[in-house]
Amino acid sequence: MISKIRNIASQLQAVYPADEALALAWWIAEELSGLSRAQLLSGCKDTTFLANTQDIIERLLHFEPIQYIFGHVLWNGLDLKVTPATLIPRPETAELVEKIINYQLPITNARVLDVGTGSGCIAIAIKKAHPEWQVTGMDISVEAIEVAKENAKRNQVEVEFVVADIFNLQSSISNLQYDIVVSNPPYICEREKSSMESNVLNYEPASALFVPDNDPLRFYRRIAELCANHQSPITNHQSPIYLFFEINEAYPAEMEALLRELGYTDIILTKDMYGKARIIEGRMVG
Repeated sequence: MISKIRNIASQLQAVYPADEALALAWWIAEELSGLSRAQLLSGCKDTTFLANTQDIIERLLHFEPIQYIFGHVLWNGLDLKVTPATLIPRPETAELVEKIINYQLPITNARVLDVGTGSGCIAIAIKKAHPEWQVTGMDISVEAIEVAKENAKRNQVEVEFVVADIFNLQSSISNLQYDIVVSNPPYICEREKSSMESNVLNYEPASALFVPDNDPLRFYRRIAELCANHQSPITNHQSPIYLFFEINEAYPAEMEALLRELGYTDIILTKDMYGKARIIEGRMVG
């Protein structure tokens, strides 16, 4: 078993660091066998499931994300389908979810809107933690919404998913006025592409990643303005609205200034596990 794993890892080392190559080799073995690493090490003698791995290895050597190769990812306790129509959920996004589900709200049955839901990971994780909350996820991508709906079913939660454009939001999209609005929108500037890995640039959906260099806060501004607008279809301001964003680490001061200018209070910036300014929250009171 170990020799088979090492053989796969050695092939992957042509383009990956040794530790990452070994991690990918174990991932392949676990996925194809349906066993954990501990189970594989503790007595699995049959290695025939590793006989036809060359196609997987070749795809990895071309930097295709392993999550797309196998079509799913385990994230924050959820088993999520992912396709090239959706971003692969990141650990820092799990930190954003953690902030929300542990937030001490003055209400019991919160109404939550996840803007740019993608795979549905944020909406589904929130609903899983708070079944009593009403959760809606919206995205401009029809393909992403289909994936999100499937993910809700496979994780046994009821989340409403709708196709909508945040820049052309019709009042008919929403039957609710939300208490919490969360978004992990596109926030990587075009100029940052040169420093990004091929597995992201060549495979993950650009529309969910990039914003123009001359307007990096366009999604944040639009969402924050909607939440601050008394005539917006997503809030009636009869109660406070709580806003949570995952942000580009390069713009924390600009994000804080944006929210303050719009009248948000209780603004808090939080660093992620890597020490980068990654989450901002604020409260809008009518």
